[in-house]
Order: sequence, then structure tokens, then C-alpha cells
Amino acid sequence: MQEVNEYQKVLSQLYEKSLILEDMSDMHPVLKFYYFEALAHLDFSISILAYNYQNPRNILSKEFLRLRVDEAKKEGREKFPGFMIRLREEHPELYELFPLFIQKIYNPDDPASYRSFQIILDPDTKSPTSTHYFRLMIDEMFDRSYLNQIYQGSKTAAFFDAYAKST
Repeated sequence: MQEVNEYQKVLSQLYEKSLILEDMSDMHPVLKFYYFEALAHLDFSISILAYNYQNPRNILSKEFLRLRVDEAKKEGREKFPGFMIRLREEHPELYELFPLFIQKIYNPDDPASYRSFQIILDPDTKSPTSTHYFRLMIDEMFDRSYLNQIYQGSKTAAFFDAYAKST
């Protein structure tokens, strides 16, 4: 039997989380899309380090994420990157509720990005992201103050809708 590596333990932490108490039908459609987008990239980033690259799970995740690239261009979703910039400028208190890695990904002044569907915080480093940072990312994705902001009627959702109408 293969020994469980440290990244598989981090995946276990992710999968022990639950959204069972959330009403996903009441989430703002664009903010919900990007919530699950970030969650999918987080899952893939950890899985690549937990299992070999050609593992069926990783292959399926890559295919899923590839399809989402086109989906991000539909139904107002293409406005999200610009929205994050405006949110940072005009409502930093709401911006700071987003997980730090999402803030970094959508900050044009930060080198962090999704590369080959993985979360890359520092493209100049050759070391994998530490389990410590992945654990922080997981906790931030399920933080109550952040989750509250992706629902219809939240200040963040209202600001997104106003931003989308004005652009």
C-alpha cells in the first residue's frame, strides 16, 4: 500500500469541508462561478502534488478547467477581473474578505496567476507551494465572512451588479 504524502492530507482537509448548510441557489451567479472556479484550481493545484500528473483524477480536472475557460466569457462573467480591481480601489473592506490567493490572482500588479490551471503564487520559485499555504487557502475559501459576500443581496454582489451595468 502506498504511503499517504503530505499533499494527500491537505486534500483530505479540503474534502472534509462542506457547503451543506449553504443555499447555493441564492448565491450571486457570477460570484458563485468564480468561487467554484477558485475551488477547482485549488483542488487541482493540490492534487497535482498529491498524485502523479497523469492520474485520471488530474486528467479529468484539467478537462473540466479547460471547459471553464470558455464559460468565464459568458453571462457577465468576463467582468469579474475588472470588478476585483475596482473593488480593491473603492471598497477595500470588501476586497479583503476574498481569500488572499484570489486577491493575488486578480491583482494586475501581483505575479500570482493560474498557470496550467495551477495556482502559482510566485512564478520565479521552483519549489511547490507549501502545505501550510494550501491549508490557509482552504480555510479562507470556507470562511463565513467571505461566503456571506457571494450571496445575492450582499454588499459585494450589489457592487458587482452596479459595476457590470456601468461597464
